[in-house]
Amino acid sequence: MSTLTLLLPPRRVLAADAQLAAGPIARWLSRGDTAPSATAGRDIAIRELFQFAGKTIPVAALTRQADCGDAGDNVWLRADPAHVRADMATARMLACGELGLSAEDCQELLRPLKPLFGDSGFPIDAPVPSRWYLRAPAGAQLPVFVPPDQALGDDLRLHLPDGNEGKRWRSLLNEAQIVLHNHPLNQQRAARGQLPVNSLWFWGAGSLPQWIKTPLARVLTRDAVLAALARQAGCAVVAPQPDALAGFDGHTLVDLDDAASLAALAAQWLPALERALAGGKLSELRLQLASGERAIYRHGHRWRFWRSARPLRA
Repeated sequence: MSTLTLLLPPRRVLAADAQLAAGPIARWLSRGDTAPSATAGRDIAIRELFQFAGKTIPVAALTRQADCGDAGDNVWLRADPAHVRADMATARMLACGELGLSAEDCQELLRPLKPLFGDSGFPIDAPVPSRWYLRAPAGAQLPVFVPPDQALGDDLRLHLPDGNEGKRWRSLLNEAQIVLHNHPLNQQRAARGQLPVNSLWFWGAGSLPQWIKTPLARVLTRDAVLAALARQAGCAVVAPQPDALAGFDGHTLVDLDDAASLAALAAQWLPALERALAGGKLSELRLQLASGERAIYRHGHRWRFWRSARPLRA
Protein backbone atom coordinates (compact mmCIF):
# COMPACT_ATOMS: atom_id res chain seq x y z
CA MET A 1 0.00 0.00 0.00
CA SER A 2 1.23 3.48 -0.74
CA THR A 3 0.43 7.13 -0.30
CA LEU A 4 0.49 9.51 -3.23
CA THR A 5 0.49 13.29 -3.08
CA LEU A 6 -0.59 15.20 -6.18
CA LEU A 7 0.80 18.69 -6.65
CA LEU A 8 -1.78 20.30 -8.94
CA PRO A 9 -2.18 23.65 -10.72
CA PRO A 10 -4.31 26.40 -9.16
CA ARG A 11 -8.06 25.79 -9.01
CA ARG A 12 -8.77 28.47 -11.64
CA VAL A 13 -6.54 26.60 -14.13
CA LEU A 14 -8.32 23.30 -13.51
CA ALA A 15 -11.75 24.97 -13.64
CA ALA A 16 -10.96 26.51 -17.02
CA ASP A 17 -10.83 23.03 -18.59
CA ALA A 18 -14.35 21.55 -18.86
CA GLN A 19 -13.08 17.97 -18.74
CA LEU A 20 -10.96 18.56 -15.64
CA ALA A 21 -13.57 20.75 -13.93
CA ALA A 22 -16.17 17.94 -13.89
CA GLY A 23 -13.81 14.97 -13.64
CA PRO A 24 -12.23 12.88 -10.88
CA ILE A 25 -10.46 15.81 -9.20
CA ALA A 26 -13.82 17.45 -8.50
CA ARG A 27 -15.14 14.15 -7.08
CA TRP A 28 -12.07 13.62 -4.91
CA LEU A 29 -12.30 17.14 -3.52
CA SER A 30 -16.05 16.77 -2.87
CA ARG A 31 -16.04 13.31 -1.27
CA GLY A 32 -12.64 13.29 0.36
CA ASP A 33 -11.69 14.77 3.72
CA THR A 34 -11.04 18.47 3.41
CA ALA A 35 -7.81 19.56 5.04
CA PRO A 36 -7.09 23.13 6.18
CA SER A 37 -6.28 25.38 3.26
CA ALA A 38 -2.80 26.85 2.95
CA THR A 39 -1.51 30.11 1.58
CA ALA A 40 -1.52 29.99 -2.21
CA GLY A 41 1.78 29.28 -3.92
CA ARG A 42 3.75 26.40 -5.35
CA ASP A 43 6.65 26.97 -2.95
CA ILE A 44 4.24 26.83 0.00
CA ALA A 45 3.02 23.42 -1.14
CA ILE A 46 6.57 22.16 -1.54
CA ARG A 47 7.58 23.43 1.90
CA GLU A 48 4.74 21.36 3.42
CA LEU A 49 6.57 18.25 2.22
CA PHE A 50 10.18 19.32 2.81
CA GLN A 51 11.21 20.78 6.14
CA PHE A 52 14.52 22.62 6.50
CA ALA A 53 15.86 25.75 8.16
CA GLY A 54 15.07 29.08 6.51
CA LYS A 55 11.99 30.69 5.06
CA THR A 56 12.71 30.36 1.35
CA ILE A 57 13.88 27.58 -0.94
CA PRO A 58 17.60 28.13 -1.71
CA VAL A 59 17.15 27.53 -5.42
CA ALA A 60 20.65 28.49 -6.55
CA ALA A 61 22.48 26.29 -4.03
CA LEU A 62 20.24 23.30 -4.73
CA THR A 63 20.56 23.46 -8.50
CA ARG A 64 24.29 24.22 -8.22
CA GLN A 65 24.75 21.05 -6.20
CA ALA A 66 22.73 19.08 -8.75
CA ASP A 67 24.64 20.60 -11.69
CA CYS A 68 28.18 20.59 -10.31
CA GLY A 69 28.27 18.94 -6.89
CA ASP A 70 30.32 21.82 -5.44
CA ALA A 71 27.78 23.98 -3.60
CA GLY A 72 29.46 23.31 -0.25
CA ASP A 73 28.77 25.94 2.41
CA ASN A 74 28.89 28.83 -0.06
CA VAL A 75 26.04 31.25 -0.70
CA TRP A 76 24.91 31.03 -4.33
CA LEU A 77 22.81 33.26 -6.52
CA ARG A 78 21.33 32.50 -9.91
CA ALA A 79 22.13 35.05 -12.64
CA ASP A 80 20.18 33.50 -15.50
CA PRO A 81 20.42 34.83 -19.07
CA ALA A 82 17.42 36.91 -20.05
CA HIS A 83 15.91 38.95 -22.84
CA VAL A 84 14.50 42.37 -21.99
CA ARG A 85 12.56 44.60 -24.37
CA ALA A 86 12.27 48.31 -23.77
CA ASP A 87 9.26 50.39 -24.75
CA MET A 88 8.54 54.08 -24.32
CA ALA A 89 7.58 53.73 -20.66
CA THR A 90 9.63 50.90 -19.25
CA ALA A 91 11.47 47.64 -19.88
CA ARG A 92 9.94 44.18 -19.68
CA MET A 93 11.59 40.77 -19.36
CA LEU A 94 10.13 38.50 -22.04
CA ALA A 95 12.31 35.40 -21.58
CA CYS A 96 14.63 34.00 -18.93
CA GLY A 97 16.74 30.87 -18.64
CA GLU A 98 16.14 28.75 -21.72
CA LEU A 99 17.19 30.90 -24.67
CA GLY A 100 18.70 28.26 -26.94
CA LEU A 101 22.29 28.96 -25.93
CA SER A 102 25.11 26.50 -26.50
CA ALA A 103 27.98 26.03 -24.07
CA GLU A 104 30.20 27.95 -26.52
CA ASP A 105 27.69 30.81 -26.64
CA CYS A 106 27.76 31.03 -22.86
CA GLN A 107 31.52 31.26 -22.74
CA GLU A 108 31.48 34.04 -25.34
CA LEU A 109 28.87 36.01 -23.39
CA LEU A 110 30.61 35.42 -20.07
CA ARG A 111 34.04 36.56 -21.21
CA PRO A 112 33.37 40.30 -20.70
CA LEU A 113 31.07 39.64 -17.72
CA LYS A 114 33.65 37.77 -15.65
CA PRO A 115 35.78 40.84 -14.85
CA LEU A 116 32.67 42.85 -13.97
CA PHE A 117 31.36 40.33 -11.44
CA GLY A 118 34.75 38.98 -10.36
CA ASP A 119 35.96 42.45 -9.39
CA SER A 120 32.73 42.89 -7.41
CA GLY A 121 33.44 39.71 -5.44
CA PHE A 122 30.86 37.53 -7.16
CA PRO A 123 32.53 35.13 -9.63
CA ILE A 124 30.16 34.08 -12.42
CA ASP A 125 29.98 30.87 -14.43
CA ALA A 126 27.51 28.88 -16.52
CA PRO A 127 27.79 25.10 -16.08
CA VAL A 128 24.36 24.77 -17.76
CA PRO A 129 23.35 27.15 -20.59
CA SER A 130 20.04 28.00 -18.94
CA ARG A 131 21.43 28.28 -15.39
CA TRP A 132 24.15 30.81 -14.62
CA TYR A 133 25.57 31.26 -11.11
CA LEU A 134 27.24 33.83 -8.88
CA ARG A 135 29.20 32.72 -5.81
CA ALA A 136 28.84 35.21 -2.99
CA PRO A 137 31.71 36.00 -0.62
CA ALA A 138 31.38 34.94 3.01
CA GLY A 139 29.16 37.29 4.99
CA ALA A 140 27.67 38.98 1.93
CA GLN A 141 24.40 40.77 2.64
CA LEU A 142 22.00 40.06 -0.20
CA PRO A 143 18.67 41.78 -0.82
CA VAL A 144 15.45 39.95 -1.58
CA PHE A 145 15.25 38.80 -5.19
CA VAL A 146 12.05 37.57 -6.84
CA PRO A 147 11.80 34.49 -9.11
CA PRO A 148 11.71 35.21 -12.84
CA ASP A 149 8.14 33.96 -13.25
CA GLN A 150 6.97 36.83 -11.05
CA ALA A 151 8.68 39.40 -13.27
CA LEU A 152 8.07 38.02 -16.76
CA GLY A 153 6.10 40.45 -18.88
CA ASP A 154 5.88 43.07 -16.17
CA ASP A 155 7.60 46.40 -15.56
CA LEU A 156 11.07 45.37 -14.36
CA ARG A 157 11.32 48.35 -12.03
CA LEU A 158 8.59 46.82 -9.88
CA HIS A 159 10.67 43.68 -9.26
CA LEU A 160 14.23 44.91 -8.82
CA PRO A 161 15.65 44.86 -5.26
CA ASP A 162 15.23 48.17 -3.49
CA GLY A 163 16.92 49.97 -0.64
CA ASN A 164 20.64 50.38 0.00
CA GLU A 165 21.34 46.66 -0.44
CA GLY A 166 19.47 46.63 -3.73
CA LYS A 167 21.28 49.69 -5.11
CA ARG A 168 24.48 47.74 -5.73
CA TRP A 169 22.60 45.03 -7.60
CA ARG A 170 20.65 47.47 -9.71
CA SER A 171 23.97 49.04 -10.69
CA LEU A 172 25.51 45.63 -11.50
CA LEU A 173 22.50 44.76 -13.61
CA ASN A 174 22.76 48.02 -15.56
CA GLU A 175 26.47 47.43 -16.24
CA ALA A 176 25.79 43.84 -17.31
CA GLN A 177 23.05 45.01 -19.66
CA ILE A 178 25.43 47.49 -21.31
CA VAL A 179 28.07 44.77 -21.77
CA LEU A 180 25.55 42.34 -23.25
CA HIS A 181 23.88 44.94 -25.46
CA ASN A 182 27.22 45.60 -27.16
CA HIS A 183 28.24 41.95 -27.45
CA PRO A 184 28.76 40.82 -31.08
CA LEU A 185 27.12 37.45 -30.38
CA ASN A 186 23.84 39.23 -29.71
CA GLN A 187 24.08 41.02 -33.03
CA GLN A 188 24.53 37.63 -34.69
CA ARG A 189 21.59 36.18 -32.78
CA ALA A 190 19.35 39.07 -33.79
CA ALA A 191 20.39 38.64 -37.44
CA ARG A 192 19.37 34.96 -37.19
CA GLY A 193 16.00 35.87 -35.69
CA GLN A 194 16.97 34.70 -32.20
CA LEU A 195 16.35 36.66 -29.03
CA PRO A 196 19.44 38.59 -27.89
CA VAL A 197 20.67 37.79 -24.38
CA ASN A 198 20.69 41.40 -23.23
CA SER A 199 20.13 41.03 -19.48
CA LEU A 200 20.48 38.77 -16.47
CA TRP A 201 18.06 37.92 -13.71
CA PHE A 202 19.32 37.53 -10.13
CA TRP A 203 17.30 35.19 -7.92
CA GLY A 204 17.28 32.10 -5.69
CA ALA A 205 19.96 33.20 -3.22
CA GLY A 206 20.96 30.88 -0.39
CA SER A 207 23.15 28.03 0.77
CA LEU A 208 22.49 24.30 0.99
CA PRO A 209 20.32 23.30 3.96
CA GLN A 210 22.27 21.39 6.59
CA TRP A 211 19.33 19.03 7.00
CA ILE A 212 16.09 18.25 5.14
CA LYS A 213 13.22 16.15 6.48
CA THR A 214 10.51 14.68 4.27
CA PRO A 215 8.00 11.82 4.42
CA LEU A 216 8.56 11.23 0.71
CA ALA A 217 10.50 8.33 -0.73
CA ARG A 218 10.03 9.21 -4.41
CA VAL A 219 9.31 12.33 -6.48
CA LEU A 220 8.02 12.48 -10.06
CA THR A 221 8.77 15.91 -11.53
CA ARG A 222 10.15 17.87 -14.48
CA ASP A 223 11.08 20.82 -12.28
CA ALA A 224 14.86 21.09 -11.85
CA VAL A 225 14.50 22.88 -8.50
CA LEU A 226 12.12 20.35 -6.98
CA ALA A 227 14.24 17.50 -8.35
CA ALA A 228 17.37 18.98 -6.78
CA LEU A 229 15.62 19.46 -3.44
CA ALA A 230 14.30 15.90 -3.51
CA ARG A 231 17.72 14.42 -4.29
CA GLN A 232 19.30 16.45 -1.50
CA ALA A 233 16.68 14.94 0.83
CA GLY A 234 17.54 11.42 -0.33
CA CYS A 235 14.46 10.80 -2.48
CA ALA A 236 14.44 8.91 -5.73
CA VAL A 237 13.59 11.24 -8.63
CA VAL A 238 12.06 10.05 -11.89
CA ALA A 239 10.26 11.63 -14.84
CA PRO A 240 6.49 12.01 -14.38
CA GLN A 241 4.95 9.18 -16.41
CA PRO A 242 1.68 7.44 -15.43
CA ASP A 243 3.27 3.99 -15.75
CA ALA A 244 5.68 4.95 -12.96
CA LEU A 245 2.78 4.68 -10.49
CA ALA A 246 2.81 0.87 -10.56
CA GLY A 247 4.75 -1.38 -8.22
CA PHE A 248 5.89 1.10 -5.57
CA ASP A 249 5.22 1.20 -1.83
CA GLY A 250 5.84 4.30 0.20
CA HIS A 251 5.01 7.97 -0.19
CA THR A 252 5.29 9.44 -3.70
CA LEU A 253 4.91 13.04 -4.83
CA VAL A 254 3.65 13.51 -8.39
CA ASP A 255 4.23 17.04 -9.63
CA LEU A 256 1.56 17.86 -12.22
CA ASP A 257 1.80 21.63 -11.83
CA ASP A 258 3.25 22.33 -15.28
CA ALA A 259 1.96 22.84 -18.80
CA ALA A 260 3.14 19.47 -20.15
CA SER A 261 1.45 17.54 -17.34
CA LEU A 262 -1.73 19.60 -17.59
CA ALA A 263 -2.07 18.58 -21.24
CA ALA A 264 -1.94 14.90 -20.23
CA LEU A 265 -3.83 15.18 -16.95
CA ALA A 266 -7.34 14.22 -18.11
CA ALA A 267 -6.32 11.70 -20.77
CA GLN A 268 -3.52 9.83 -18.98
CA TRP A 269 -2.97 10.69 -15.34
CA LEU A 270 -6.52 10.68 -14.01
CA PRO A 271 -7.44 7.28 -15.54
CA ALA A 272 -4.21 5.79 -14.14
CA LEU A 273 -4.97 7.17 -10.68
CA GLU A 274 -8.57 5.91 -10.83
CA ARG A 275 -7.28 2.42 -11.65
CA ALA A 276 -4.76 2.55 -8.81
CA LEU A 277 -7.47 3.55 -6.34
CA ALA A 278 -9.95 0.96 -7.60
CA GLY A 279 -7.31 -1.78 -7.43
CA GLY A 280 -6.41 -0.93 -3.86
CA LYS A 281 -2.86 0.06 -4.80
CA LEU A 282 -3.24 3.46 -3.16
CA SER A 283 -4.14 3.69 0.49
CA GLU A 284 -4.35 7.47 0.38
CA LEU A 285 -4.42 10.19 -2.27
CA ARG A 286 -3.50 13.65 -1.06
CA LEU A 287 -4.38 16.66 -3.18
CA GLN A 288 -2.39 19.89 -3.00
CA LEU A 289 -3.55 22.66 -5.30
CA ALA A 290 -1.17 25.55 -5.89
CA SER A 291 -4.08 27.87 -5.00
CA GLY A 292 -4.04 26.49 -1.44
CA GLU A 293 -6.82 23.86 -1.35
CA ARG A 294 -5.96 20.58 0.39
CA ALA A 295 -7.85 17.28 0.61
CA ILE A 296 -7.29 13.58 1.39
CA TYR A 297 -9.13 10.92 -0.58
CA ARG A 298 -9.24 7.22 0.32
CA HIS A 299 -10.76 4.26 -1.52
CA GLY A 300 -13.69 4.04 0.91
CA HIS A 301 -14.70 7.63 0.22
CA ARG A 302 -16.22 6.50 -3.08
CA TRP A 303 -19.30 5.45 -1.09
CA ARG A 304 -20.02 8.96 0.11
CA PHE A 305 -22.84 9.38 -2.36
CA TRP A 306 -24.51 11.98 -0.18
CA ARG A 307 -21.65 14.30 -1.11
CA SER A 308 -22.40 15.27 -4.68
CA ALA A 309 -19.38 15.92 -6.87
CA ARG A 310 -19.48 19.64 -7.51
CA PRO A 311 -17.71 20.89 -10.67
CA LEU A 312 -14.71 23.05 -10.00
CA ARG A 313 -15.24 26.76 -10.28
CA ALA A 314 -12.61 29.45 -10.37
